[in-house]
Amino acid sequence: TEQAVAVAGGIIGGILLFVLLGITAYLLWKKICRLFSYEKLINPVKTTNENAIFQDQANSEIQLNSTSRSRSVPFIIPPTLRGRDWMHLTNEEQVQEDRDPYMTPQSGPRSSFHSLAGAYVVGTINPDLYKFPEDKSETDFPDGNIGRLWFSIEYEQESERLLVSLIKVRKLQSPADSCSPFVKIYLLPDERSYLQSKTKRKTLNPQFDENFVFQVSSKMLFQRTLKFLVYHVDKQKKHHLLGQVIFPLKNETLTEDNKLVIWRDLEKENLEPPSEYGDIQFSLSYNDYLGRLTVVVLRARGLKLQEESPAVGVYVKVSLMNHNKFIKSKKTAVLLGTPNPVYNETFSFKADQTELDTASLSLSVLQSNKGEKTLLLGRVVVGPFMYTRGKELEHWNEMISKPKELVKRWHALCHSM
Repeated sequence: TEQAVAVAGGIIGGILLFVLLGITAYLLWKKICRLFSYEKLINPVKTTNENAIFQDQANSEIQLNSTSRSRSVPFIIPPTLRGRDWMHLTNEEQVQEDRDPYMTPQSGPRSSFHSLAGAYVVGTINPDLYKFPEDKSETDFPDGNIGRLWFSIEYEQESERLLVSLIKVRKLQSPADSCSPFVKIYLLPDERSYLQSKTKRKTLNPQFDENFVFQVSSKMLFQRTLKFLVYHVDKQKKHHLLGQVIFPLKNETLTEDNKLVIWRDLEKENLEPPSEYGDIQFSLSYNDYLGRLTVVVLRARGLKLQEESPAVGVYVKVSLMNHNKFIKSKKTAVLLGTPNPVYNETFSFKADQTELDTASLSLSVLQSNKGEKTLLLGRVVVGPFMYTRGKELEHWNEMISKPKELVKRWHALCHSM
């Protein structure tokens, strides 16, 4: 009997111990589950009218993996932005995946971007910020203007053709009561051949819309210059030159996909015969605020080349001097085989205003040939009374009297060093 009581007691004690261990394990498991579980939000955060932008007004739910989520998250206006006007987007402006993207939008306020449910537009588009600048090329004509010409150019790489479209001319100054203009187009340095437009009768604003083709290799393209001469035909069939446009191609990016439309003001052609060694045209400008002296080398004409050959190159060297002491020099690009090169290159030098009475500029036209010494074709010096007289002195004084304005003139070249 004692053994039976001991066995029964052991069994009962084992059962109690097993139950105790089970209860303890269950409590520990519940505690661990609480630590690693997310608490479900029952009520969304409530916001007042003063500090909330919106509350979700849609009842639709987005289902992802059969899990329900909250429809929106409140957004609080920063204190610095409170008091501004906010435009509320209604539920009709929600983006629907099954909506035709090409349907015409409904009337009402819209954002410039796609709107999501519950989103708000910050302000509205100001149309004044997106206006294109007004084209004033046909309205703003400077004093003394003798006309303006529009044209376009493009280059076909495979066929090596330069396509020039003559568009129109406006505000011509005719020497007669009626004007019948036409245009001759040259591709310099070839001045013996040209293409000619039709003659427009009795108009100072001719519309041409004509296309012309020049055959020129890609290697020589950027050595060439377009020249437009605008003429008037009188009743006696005589031609009177009204003006010209000179347009170098060296600084342009010409491709079939890049058609450039350009306008230029007509210039009067220098009808005086070239001087003994030729002439050079350039502009001077001085900025007294920055202390910068600017020189624009435009073109030369009537140069006496030592050898007329496509291999002969001509360039201009611009040197700044002070008390006959060399300060700095800059050079233009070398143009090949032409006595009438067109450069249109700009150079700038640092020159204090107190130095203008002792400074001068020397422009030398030089000829270079492979394997031979560089030759001086002509030279001109502009500066104050200490160094120059005549037109060169007048050009310098006019530059000083008109700060920040380009003053353009022709000058005869001399051969003295």
